[in-house]
Amino acid sequence: MTPLEKKYSRYKQLIDGQLALLIRKKDPASLYEPAQYVLDAGGKRIRPLLVMLSCEAVGGTAKQALNAAIAIEVLHNFTLVHDDIMDNAAARRGRATVHTKWDSNVAILTGDALVAVAYQVLLKTKTPAIAHVADLFTDGVIEVCEGQAYDKIFESRRDVTLDEYMLMIAKKTGKLVSVSSEIGAVIGNGSPQNVRTLRTYGELIGRAFQIQDDLLDVVADEKTFGKTIGGDIVEGKKTFLLLKALECARGGDRKMLQSVIDKSGTALANVGRVREIYERTGALAVAKTAIDRDIARATSLLKKLPETPARAMLYWLSDMLLNRHF
Repeated sequence: MTPLEKKYSRYKQLIDGQLALLIRKKDPASLYEPAQYVLDAGGKRIRPLLVMLSCEAVGGTAKQALNAAIAIEVLHNFTLVHDDIMDNAAARRGRATVHTKWDSNVAILTGDALVAVAYQVLLKTKTPAIAHVADLFTDGVIEVCEGQAYDKIFESRRDVTLDEYMLMIAKKTGKLVSVSSEIGAVIGNGSPQNVRTLRTYGELIGRAFQIQDDLLDVVADEKTFGKTIGGDIVEGKKTFLLLKALECARGGDRKMLQSVIDKSGTALANVGRVREIYERTGALAVAKTAIDRDIARATSLLKKLPETPARAMLYWLSDMLLNRHF
């Protein structure tokens, strides 16, 4: 294990430990048991790590940003609980989702409580800029909800454009990542330029992460990816690949892609054919180029920051996200 991998492991353990101690109440059990269940589910903890590293990168300490980091992770988990209800998802991170293990009413209330807990932890952050931090956090909540709203609207539309999709992922996925790096920089009392740099860094890696998720759905090794390959195709999800391929496809290829959107006759047997269309239309290559470009731009931005161990860790994080070595 490299020194940077050891640092990641150490920070992740710190975050996991804080999350394990967060829910202190036991009654009513129907609220607090599922809340603890959610926080115990694990994960890569990318967003809280970004908060802490961004704070360090501008001259602050990880400890200064720890409460905000935990708040961001709790907020992220709230979005997952409610997303799972709306998507009728049966499993998350290899475990039953809250609405499956309990019921939808319990899951809704659990999500609501997690938002409150997130604010409770956030407001313990010791910084003169706490009002600004709270504003950024709240903007994040609102934009994530906007992104999810667009996502649901797009489910019933046959004419979603790639530009609309990019707007949606910027809000649903990218916003919480950029808020993480921006809040960390504000807590660390970073200069306006450094705060902007880290916000944009977060925007870029958040977007790259989502496009890569779309790509991995059709090209990854199933055991490594941890999900059924082609799941997005079977579910008729509008992804970067599907929408890009639709821009270029003609004839039978276009009919096949339209059948994915209409969810008519699309089954696992068609995944291979759809993947071939993605390759033939250049959608796979365009996605790879977009990911590489965003990660390269994000990495280049880091040169504007002081040379610190935290900056080195952010370089490492970009590489890990690009190559999914977690």
